[in-house]
Amino acid sequence: MKKALLLAAIISLLALTAAPAVQAATPYEAYTYNYYSDAVALPAPFLPERTVDGAGLGVGDFKLPNDFYVTKDGTVYILDSGNNRIVVADEHWNVIRIIDGFDNNGTPDTFGNPNGIFVSETGKIYVADTDKRRVVVLTGQGELVKIVENPQSEVLPANFEFAPLKVTADRAERIFVVARGVYEGIMQFNDTGEFLGYVGTIKVQPSVADRLWRWLATDAQKSQMVLFIPTEFSSVDIDDKGFVYATNIDVGSTETIKRINPLGKDVIKRFGHYPNVGDIRYRSYGRDSGPSKLTDIKYIGDGMYIVLDSNRARVFAYNDEGELLYAFGGRGTQLGVFNTPVSVEWQKGKLLVLDRGKNNIVIFRPTKFGKLVHEATALHYNGNTADSVELWKEVLRLNSNYDIAYLGIGKSLLMAKQNKEAMEYFKLGMSRKYYSIAFKRYRREVMQEHFGTFMTTAVVLIAAFAAFRIARRVRLGRSAGHEA
Repeated sequence: MKKALLLAAIISLLALTAAPAVQAATPYEAYTYNYYSDAVALPAPFLPERTVDGAGLGVGDFKLPNDFYVTKDGTVYILDSGNNRIVVADEHWNVIRIIDGFDNNGTPDTFGNPNGIFVSETGKIYVADTDKRRVVVLTGQGELVKIVENPQSEVLPANFEFAPLKVTADRAERIFVVARGVYEGIMQFNDTGEFLGYVGTIKVQPSVADRLWRWLATDAQKSQMVLFIPTEFSSVDIDDKGFVYATNIDVGSTETIKRINPLGKDVIKRFGHYPNVGDIRYRSYGRDSGPSKLTDIKYIGDGMYIVLDSNRARVFAYNDEGELLYAFGGRGTQLGVFNTPVSVEWQKGKLLVLDRGKNNIVIFRPTKFGKLVHEATALHYNGNTADSVELWKEVLRLNSNYDIAYLGIGKSLLMAKQNKEAMEYFKLGMSRKYYSIAFKRYRREVMQEHFGTFMTTAVVLIAAFAAFRIARRVRLGRSAGHEA
């Protein structure tokens, strides 16, 4: 009896201690939006694993870190802005080196409140050194390669002050810079640091009501109106094909995310049920109100990209079609939620978020649901639609309300010319566009399949009708002859 009571007490104690741990593992709700723009709950795609801070790395506390970058081999470059240094760690979070200065033509030099960092495939480090109004390019060991500063061009105003905030570069070493107070677009420099112009210019179209009001207003009233000028970009990244991904801070716009091709045109796809702008339903007033404010973007491969919403401290993931895969996050003190998230990165399947408010990095590991979604999306993006079907079906076993899984299976069936079956999945996925395509193909397929029968029946009917007409005429002729 004593043993039984002791065992029961141990089980009860384990249950009590385990329950808070499960709850603490997901201090947020994951969701997506369905066809009707309603939020649909999802299994968590990621679980918080742990946090990393300066003290834990043995380099002293971080101070207001603004950005970080993770290379393909997992090396992490943390821009510890308040301490004017770069902390470099390997994928296992062992510190490799600290770059807190460099030799500038024989003179010791340091950073001044840097805001952005990027590392190229060749190992060059690009730093948006904001307060010193320059972009510093270093080798992987921290030696100076070049400095881009004081750009000169006829398109720049005479009193222009260069204050770079975010930076990236392509394989040709063209540098793309998001600068403070620049509304014309992303600044582009060649490999020698010469200013080439702007790319991805944001066009603002005032509404009809705004135009009418300006037409009716007096000069004094017009001077008090808000100018219809483009907004600033907030972040920039680049994919392996040289396309630049960027976000702007024009909250409420349907084009807050851009994918800019080498010609400077936005070619991002927006084929989802709703624009890829973060939250599409939100409060108009009070706490957590207003549209999402997208302040960082990360291309993670296979057409997928992740954006960070600083308004509600949430993460949104999209596929190459612009469809929302999942969203999660929030503010709080627990592991997995944030204070002031400023940057998001990807490290070999794990999601990393830099929280400036907490001076740390939160590491998330994928769940089974998250892995399946990513793997199925990658297979579909790379043309292996048939292989993605089983993964999508497994996703539906975990959540039967996931529209993208139905669409993924439907597209695979459409590619396999199984149009009737595809129609059913497109109906479940609420895709009128693809349902119409499948229906037209199925109708053509039915017509082709039964064309012989249809034509035979038509010929028989025509022949029968002709025979009837001939017989009727003969009968009428005979009747007329008898009467005569």
